[in-house]
Amino acid sequence: MKTLPQFTRGLTITTLAAVIALGGCANMSETQTDSAKGAGIGALAGVLLGAATGGSKGATQGAVIGAGAGALGGYIWSSRMQEQKRAMEVATAGTGIGVSQTSDNRLKLDVPADAGFSTGRSTVSPTLQRVLGQFANTLNANPVTAVAIVGHTDSTGSDAINEPLSFDRANATRDYLVARGVSPVRIATDGRGSRQPIADNGTADGRAQNRRVEIYVAESAAR
Repeated sequence: MKTLPQFTRGLTITTLAAVIALGGCANMSETQTDSAKGAGIGALAGVLLGAATGGSKGATQGAVIGAGAGALGGYIWSSRMQEQKRAMEVATAGTGIGVSQTSDNRLKLDVPADAGFSTGRSTVSPTLQRVLGQFANTLNANPVTAVAIVGHTDSTGSDAINEPLSFDRANATRDYLVARGVSPVRIATDGRGSRQPIADNGTADGRAQNRRVEIYVAESAAR
C-alpha cells in the first residue's frame, strides 16, 4: 500500500478516480461495477488515512483532505457500522483496546502498547491477534467499508528508529487482517513516529499511552 507522502501527492487524482468509479456504476456491467467499487473503496482508504493524520500537516493539506472527503459524500453510520461497533466492544472487553464512534462517523479502535506490541517490536501480540481475528470477520461481513491503520511511538529513541517502527506496527496489523481474508485494497497504513503524542512523554504512563495503533473504519455515503 502507499504510504502517506505518496498518497498526499496523488490525492486529487485518487479522489477524482473514486468519484468517477462510484458515480458511473449505473451504466456498467456487473463486472465493471465491482471493479469500480473496488477502486472507490481504495481511494476512500486514502482519504480516511489523510483524515486520520492530516492535523499535523497544516491547513493546506487539511483543506485538500476535506475536499476529498466532501467529494466522496462523507461517511455514514449505518446499521452495519453499529453492529460492527457492538461486536468489537464484545471482542475487546478486558483488553484495554478502546472502541468508539468518531464525530465524522468512523469506527475507531485505539490499541494501546500493552494490548498490541512489545516495546521496540512490531510482532502482533496474542491479545491483539484475538481481537483482529474478530475484527476481520466484521470487516468481511461489511465489504463496502475502508480501513486506515496508523502507528505511533513515544519519544524514546530517535526518529530513525521510531518512524519505521510505527510503520512496521501499522503494516503488521494490516497483514494480519489480510491473512484472514480482508482485501488489501481496502486498507491504507501510515506511521507517525512520535510526532502525534496524546499524553506527556515525560512520564512512563504518558509514554505508554503514546505507543499505540489507531484503526479507523468508514462507510462512504457516496455508494
